Amino acid sequence: MTRRTPSAAAAPAAASLILFDADGRARKSHAHALRVQLADGRSLTLDLSQAADGVVALVGEHNDPRQRAGLLVRPDGQDAVAVAVTATPAVTTTGTPATPPALELDVQYGDGVRGRRGLPSAARLQTWIRSALFADAELTVRFVDEEEGRTLNRGFRGKDYATNVLTFAYAESEDDPVSADIVLCCPVVEREAREQGKTLEAHYAHLVVHGALHAQGYEHEDDGEAEEMEAIETETLLALGFADPYQVQS
Repeated sequence: MTRRTPSAAAAPAAASLILFDADGRARKSHAHALRVQLADGRSLTLDLSQAADGVVALVGEHNDPRQRAGLLVRPDGQDAVAVAVTATPAVTTTGTPATPPALELDVQYGDGVRGRRGLPSAARLQTWIRSALFADAELTVRFVDEEEGRTLNRGFRGKDYATNVLTFAYAESEDDPVSADIVLCCPVVEREAREQGKTLEAHYAHLVVHGALHAQGYEHEDDGEAEEMEAIETETLLALGFADPYQVQS
C-alpha cells in the first residue's frame, strides 16, 4: 500500500523553513505545517498554509483535549506583529487534527501467547497507537507465537520465516477509513530487544507505532519514504518517553 499524499490541486502553499541543530548547522526545508512535540504529550502546531499571505495559525494541543488555545499571528506591515486569540477549530486548515483521533482497538492473543512476559496492556497499546494516528481508526493488535507468525508471513508475503510485525491494511483509497490488523510475533520481538540492547517495552512501543503508520498508508520502500516514516516514528517515541529507536545502542 502506497503512502497517501494530497492531490496537487488541493495542496496549500508551503512555507520555507530553516532548522538549526545543536551545533548550529542549518538545514532548509519546506512545510505546510510544523509540529513541536513536547515530552509531556503536549504539542504546538504552526499552520503555515497561509504563510504567503502573512498569516500563521498557532494551535496548542494538551493532554486534556478541553485545554486548547489558538493564536492567529498576522504581521501588520509596521515591523510589528499583531496577535489575536481565537477559538481552536476542530481541524486546522492543513487538515492536522486539533483533537485526538478516535480509536477502536481490539487486542487478540494467539495460542499459548496470553500471559507471556512483557506483553503491553490494552491501555498501553491505546496510548501508543493514538500517538501515531492522524485519523480515526479501527485496528486489531494480535500477539502470536513464532509458528503463527511464520505461517502468516509465508502465506501473505511469500517469506518463510517469522518477522517482528506485520500490518494488514484494508483501506484501498485515501477516502476509506483507517482499518488494519497489526500482528506482533512475541519471540521475535523479545529476541530483537535483547540483541539491540533495548527494553522489551521500548521495542514493542516502536513496532506498534510502526504498524500504526503502515495502517495509515506509510511505507519505506525507497529512501524518501523510509526517511519520512522513521522521522515520524522517532518523534512519536520521544514524545512517549522512549529513546530514538534508530539510535545505535552503545
